[in-house]
Amino acid sequence: MIKQKWIWVMGILAATVTLFQFCVQSKTPLAQDPRGIAYAGAESCKSCHAAIASTYAQTAHHNTTSLANAVNIKGSFDPDSNQFLYNKDLKVLMEQEQNKFFQTAYENGMQKARFPFDLVIGSGRKAQSFLYWQGTNAYQLPISYSVVGNCWVNSPNYPTDHVRFDRVIPIGCFECHSSFIERTGMRNENGYRIDEMNKQTVILGIDCERCHGPAAAHVAYQKENPTDKKAKYIHSFAAISNVQQIESCATCHSGLREPIRSPFLFRPGHALKDFYQPDTTQQVAEKLDVHGNQYQLLLASKCFKGSMETITCSSCHNPHQTERKNMQLFSTKCMNCHQPNTPQFCSFEQKVGPTIVNNCIDCHMPAKPSELIKLGTQNNSKKIANLVRSHLIATYPEASQQFLQSIKHQQQ
Repeated sequence: MIKQKWIWVMGILAATVTLFQFCVQSKTPLAQDPRGIAYAGAESCKSCHAAIASTYAQTAHHNTTSLANAVNIKGSFDPDSNQFLYNKDLKVLMEQEQNKFFQTAYENGMQKARFPFDLVIGSGRKAQSFLYWQGTNAYQLPISYSVVGNCWVNSPNYPTDHVRFDRVIPIGCFECHSSFIERTGMRNENGYRIDEMNKQTVILGIDCERCHGPAAAHVAYQKENPTDKKAKYIHSFAAISNVQQIESCATCHSGLREPIRSPFLFRPGHALKDFYQPDTTQQVAEKLDVHGNQYQLLLASKCFKGSMETITCSSCHNPHQTERKNMQLFSTKCMNCHQPNTPQFCSFEQKVGPTIVNNCIDCHMPAKPSELIKLGTQNNSKKIANLVRSHLIATYPEASQQFLQSIKHQQQ
């Protein structure tokens, strides 16, 4: 009798434990954000911010990294368009087998090496490069793709006379081309630091919480209090200074510097100096590369120096929308300070006429070739320039003359 009663009690306990586990698990997210419990994940933002989420999904920031598949890889795998020739004996073929993609090196017709496309780096607006995983290390594939040139190209700064598959990618690339990846360790190889990473934790693209900070508490509160329209428990850009707003963008747009703390930990309101070693190069602004140095170039601009209390990155850029190539839109931002019939207005008004207000950008922020990123075509026949808008706002005589010539051509 006692034994039967004991079995009955144990059965109830087991059922209670099972029910408790079910209740707890039902409130637990199916996929925990790898950054920790303070993060809600970008999907949770869509219920309240559907319009913003929709437009942001089309931006270069959102698409700066993606999984390598038939949709995301821009280059062709067709037999007449899938090769990169180093010389008559050496080539790399971009090959597809069902839903898998590979770069295969051939020398004198014999296969020498083969590695998969795993990740796409770059939004596909100008170019893409590709990574593959081997254990805890990410490597860059030797062949990239130029959207501008519509062709496969040698990856930036790769040799032109032999194929490399051994360039290890540091975590720094992920720190500006993704929202998170866990570094599991480091090792030294021939004086170089090799970062070991857990590829299962990568959050591709720049997501909401990368810029706005962890949002789990915010999401939980707003779900419980849907009528409260004042955002709670989330970093507000409106509540921080202009300098702090700019430094949020400078986390990834201030050049290559050695970090003191992981940029993944940066939050709105943090100071850039607490995350990066100081820039001691003291280069003149005109010598800075246009790729990635927008922060230094902007700070060196006379235009910015005269408006430091009013100008931030978002004065010109809406980070939630794709605005590139819309010169008239950007020019309206200039008009906020450089209005017609004031000393600050463009001196070319008489030469161009009233349409001068439609394009300030080509003269004062011309697209210039990056010296850091150059893409070589096969047989090393030519370089495809990576053009980036200079954020050194200034007067560029050559660009101004080209602009005037284009206006005259349009009027003919």
